[in-house]
Amino acid sequence: MIVGTRFFGRIMLAGSLVTAVAGSAAGQGTSAYWKPVEEALGRKGTPNPNSVVRFAFPRSDLTVVLNGVTLKPAFALGSWVAFHRIGDHVMAMGDLVLLEDEVESVMASLQQNGIEQTALHNHLLGESPHVMYMHIRAIGNPGRIARAVRAALEFTKTPLAQAAAVPPTPLDLDTTAIAKIIGVRGKANGGVYQLSIPRREKIHPDKNDKTEIPAAMGIATAINFQSTGAGKAAITGDFVLLGREVNSVIWALNEAGIQVTALHSHMIGEEPRLYFMHFWAIDDATKLARGLKSALDRTRPRG
Repeated sequence: MIVGTRFFGRIMLAGSLVTAVAGSAAGQGTSAYWKPVEEALGRKGTPNPNSVVRFAFPRSDLTVVLNGVTLKPAFALGSWVAFHRIGDHVMAMGDLVLLEDEVESVMASLQQNGIEQTALHNHLLGESPHVMYMHIRAIGNPGRIARAVRAALEFTKTPLAQAAAVPPTPLDLDTTAIAKIIGVRGKANGGVYQLSIPRREKIHPDKNDKTEIPAAMGIATAINFQSTGAGKAAITGDFVLLGREVNSVIWALNEAGIQVTALHSHMIGEEPRLYFMHFWAIDDATKLARGLKSALDRTRPRG
């Protein structure tokens, strides 16, 4: 695991900042404010609470196999970048899914265009081909940030054209039982059942900046289920933890037969300090849900 090193301060991208658009529509993904971002990234974003718009780039070009399971893009191969509007500029954060031979070129492109790397590491163990995850951050003009991200993605085989809408994929999972056990209702996405559990604390970029980072910027615990048939599922995702919670959650996951595959940072300098714990298992889906619930009970997720 390689984690981003010293934080050299916020990057305020060159150029004048976009003037705020009047009216409540400015925070929506379809507003004029976000048009330069959508044009640069070649797709519509998904509006989220707290003036966040999130753009997904599934690595549907990859065939990644782990323990005999071919991973769906929505399960563990989804690059994304989210934009949080703050007055007349944005904070952007994201996670790019990369093959090893894509890392150097993508990092160089991002550096040249003023985008910070805040972490580079694995999320899984033993998958083929091996996949790396590069976390990014920038503050400034949304259009300029989007163009920089697009330029970096062009050094990969990430599909950059907006994918056509496809019919929902049957999940072959008892999602009602999973949601009841974990206590959170999830959503179906690309044949994967996804659950998101925000933390209760307000997370800030650093101790001197009281701007709150919304959960949609990648600081909510994420749990994904992919059916493997006969009531079984593969699970992955990451717990978002305070330092004092880390070893208690490791213990709970191990007791449930869930493998911890990575423990690291995703950001630099945030307050309070967060740790991200990735996991993997294949077993009865409801059994795994009970194990995940046991681990969640050792944290302070938002109810």
